[in-house]
Amino acid sequence: MTINVFKQASAIGMRRAIVLAPILWLAGCAGPRSPGTGSRAGGAGLRKIVVSPQQRGEVVLTAMGLLESQYNYGGSHPVTGFDCSGLVAYVFQNAVQESLPHNTAEIARLSTPISRKHLKAGDFVFFNTLGRPFSHMGIYIGDNQFVNAPSSGGRVRVDSLLNPYFAKRFESARTLFAS
Repeated sequence: MTINVFKQASAIGMRRAIVLAPILWLAGCAGPRSPGTGSRAGGAGLRKIVVSPQQRGEVVLTAMGLLESQYNYGGSHPVTGFDCSGLVAYVFQNAVQESLPHNTAEIARLSTPISRKHLKAGDFVFFNTLGRPFSHMGIYIGDNQFVNAPSSGGRVRVDSLLNPYFAKRFESARTLFAS
């Protein structure tokens, strides 16, 4: 009798895991909310950050140095892994000593929109991957390529803006760099 109870409990747990796994995977890398950064439309409570254009190379080199790091939802360090906003926050903290929130929508609010044709290395690219604005992001490195932490079980990698998956979901190009 007790063995059957354990089997039933195990089966229920497995069903929950099967149901929750895709939800967690789809949660992608919007990232946890950062305390004190504001969440209202318009970016209430967010400051504007302006980075010197001379630091673009350092941003790209730092991002490229993290290729193959493990993906981890909510992650923000090479040892524990990254999600997309954790990767971007880590890169900017280490490359240019600027603290960014660990949330794609908040990073979008504090950055400046630019035309896609004006993208330069170190700028941000944003995607709607979950049916909501700014649910994924990466760091543009030039030649239609960007570094990102794409999904559960994956690794930090370079993808193309021309890849049909990302091309269909491209939402915005933005920057923190002074013109």
